[in-house]
Amino acid sequence: MASDHKLVLPVIDLANFPKELEKLAAAATGLGCFRIVNHGMPPMLTEEMKVVTRSLFNLPAEARLRNVNDNIHSGGYISLSELRFLESFSIYDASSMTDIRSFCSLLDTTTQQRCDHGVYSEIISAYIEKLHDVVINIAGKVAESVGYNLGGFSFDEWPCLARLNFFDFKVEEDIGCIGIPAHTDSGFLSVLQEDVCVGGLEIMNSHGNFAPIDPVPGTLIVNIGDVGKVMVKVWSNGRLQNAKHRVICKDAKSRISINMFLLAAKDDRVEPEAIFVDSEHPRIYQTFILNEYRKLRDASGFRAGEILPLL
Repeated sequence: MASDHKLVLPVIDLANFPKELEKLAAAATGLGCFRIVNHGMPPMLTEEMKVVTRSLFNLPAEARLRNVNDNIHSGGYISLSELRFLESFSIYDASSMTDIRSFCSLLDTTTQQRCDHGVYSEIISAYIEKLHDVVINIAGKVAESVGYNLGGFSFDEWPCLARLNFFDFKVEEDIGCIGIPAHTDSGFLSVLQEDVCVGGLEIMNSHGNFAPIDPVPGTLIVNIGDVGKVMVKVWSNGRLQNAKHRVICKDAKSRISINMFLLAAKDDRVEPEAIFVDSEHPRIYQTFILNEYRKLRDASGFRAGEILPLL
């Protein structure tokens, strides 16, 4: 069910830590979705990447189909024949310059593809590298906000999947149609660069209704996901909340978005961290293998966290 009332996301200032920790904890354990400012993404680079992203979807079909990822389920290029309005590229692992260069090479963006801003491959590499830094930074802060002592631990070695999305909305009849169905992100968290010109993202609010959110220039959106190196909701014994969201057509205009997901190895053991289990918070979830969860999620077709109660 959709709500007519727009949702204003909490805003976390990355330049104001540790003062923002309590506010971040409230956002991560409540709505499971928030905006970040002072994130360090150069505005010029962001604009260049938007231009390049749109241009990539004009490449010949044979070039687009070269984007294949065997490392992860649903990896690689998604065509309009798979989802009616969504076309998408992916880079796995976006934390690896080797994978980024491979993506650019397969799409022939290394030297031939240029725009007024420069060579595509250089812009893609610089943007993905910067966005990866943001993902690692916010992941550490989210963990810290709910009481996890990182010590010498770093999220740097966790793989990240980048997705470049194009929504082919173009006629009045498309308005109200679903671009991406309701789902939770399959990762520890995701960081989204939205299209500031065209809205469409809706988040499920505390009343169980989908509420639209307006784009806010200069910000990035963070969604808490349901799978990470450990499943985030299980890992935090139910403290962190995964954000259920969808994309619908708000206007008869094409829309782009760029998303990076902090993922996990396929064979990780998933169980609640001891620090989140006490007399007031008894253990909720059983121990299981992450890849088994992914298989169950894929086989059932449930993409919005419905599998969690079974665990």
